[in-house]
Amino acid sequence: MFESAPVEVPSRSGAERRVLDDRRRNPPARLGLQRRAQSNFRRHFLRGLHRFAVLLTADLGSFYIMRELVRAVRERGVLGETVAVQVQRVVPTGILNGWQFAAALFVGLLVLGSYGAGDRRRGAKRLFLACALATALPLWMTIWTRGVEVVALQYGVTATLVWFGLLAERRLLESVIRRVRPRPSDTLTTLFVGASEACRATAETPAFGMDSEYKPIGFVDTHIPPSREALGHIVDFARVLHETAAEAIVICGYLSDQRFHDIVDAALTSGCKVLSVPRSINIAGVEPHLVWRREQALVELTTPTLRGGQMLAKRVVDLVGATIALVLASPVMLFVAVLLKFDSPGPVFFRQNRVGRGGGLFKIFKFRTMVAGADERREELQQQSIYTDRRLFKIVDDPRVTRLGSLLRRTSLDELPQLYNVLKGDMSLVGPRPPLPSEVALYEAHHYARFDVKPGITGPWQVNGRNAITDFERIVDLETSYIRNWSLSSDIIILLETVPAVLRMRGAH
Repeated sequence: MFESAPVEVPSRSGAERRVLDDRRRNPPARLGLQRRAQSNFRRHFLRGLHRFAVLLTADLGSFYIMRELVRAVRERGVLGETVAVQVQRVVPTGILNGWQFAAALFVGLLVLGSYGAGDRRRGAKRLFLACALATALPLWMTIWTRGVEVVALQYGVTATLVWFGLLAERRLLESVIRRVRPRPSDTLTTLFVGASEACRATAETPAFGMDSEYKPIGFVDTHIPPSREALGHIVDFARVLHETAAEAIVICGYLSDQRFHDIVDAALTSGCKVLSVPRSINIAGVEPHLVWRREQALVELTTPTLRGGQMLAKRVVDLVGATIALVLASPVMLFVAVLLKFDSPGPVFFRQNRVGRGGGLFKIFKFRTMVAGADERREELQQQSIYTDRRLFKIVDDPRVTRLGSLLRRTSLDELPQLYNVLKGDMSLVGPRPPLPSEVALYEAHHYARFDVKPGITGPWQVNGRNAITDFERIVDLETSYIRNWSLSSDIIILLETVPAVLRMRGAH
């Protein structure tokens, strides 16, 4: 394959001679990979171009549909003259000028990376920021002619309208694609590299499922001897890559530096996409994050909790929200208190020790829904719990619950006194559920991540099924994910989702 003159080259270093020897030993596979590189690059480019074109077309279509809906309400009065006047005041003619706003929207989406691959293109937060930027661009000059207050209102309404339209469009597009093409025709054939157990586990994750852009075709084993299911051993990686014509490589688990270098070098030589599954951090409550320090990539290990500024913002929202809610709910609470006094003997409020932030105890307040001495019967009723896990406890048709208490539980009115806990600072409007000390005594180490934030009146568990979710680990996963990805918008979304969840009484006992 390589032609060389029969002369000595004494000046070459030992490292250079080893490189030449390696090239002489493995020319076919290496050159085969290099020949495939251009076709792989071309296919990756065309996939990206196709994705960009589809998303851009759908985005512009979504914007124009939303624009026509606004015009129908504002100019043709489809919802009545009163509504038309109000819409005209907030979103006047010209604010959604077709090509100007469309261009601004394109710039916002492009800058925020909403035309990229993977989950970035459908992230609600990223889409909202793109809409906020797009709305700010054409409104900037009107601040000086119409005033900050008017423009701020227009800005908020317009950005929210466009965001809702884009969010619905992206979700609808994903749903249609999944139904029409359960397995996309342009999937990338994907080869896994690593221990057989790690490769199988990774291939079974949703990232490589039926509706993924990756199509697993096999794996290269790092064990000696390799698994019978493997396409080969890691020393034969270049050959296997050449023979399978894989277009994407996924590195699973730990490889030595030299092995990692060889795999990446061969994969990139052939124009493959290279993905690496991060090494798991088997420390309770620890999350890895990639950070850059002076051009050096480092993995920072942190706990999934809120930082100072986030906690301050969350506390302000709690104080304002709880105060407003108490004022609005006070007539209802007074009415419930009177009914409780007539319904059954006992106090109006039920107080109980619960575990809060940092593992500290606090007294939770609820309207009493059970007969006196109900706590003493918990152990004898444990077998009737809908949960098999003793860290959770709930009984359908609990004999200790009063008639009025059953109604209060189904409607979640018994939770209203916890607004006082929010004002005191023991709880938040949104957060993990506050457990009993007896339940916490059964926790494992990774469960304590729930105590990194204050418990909440409502939270991800409540809006995702409440007592219908009977797997404790699933509950912890929901709450940990909420803490890790916290934002004010996520709290607002959960609060909004709580209303229909309460009205449906789903999972309430």
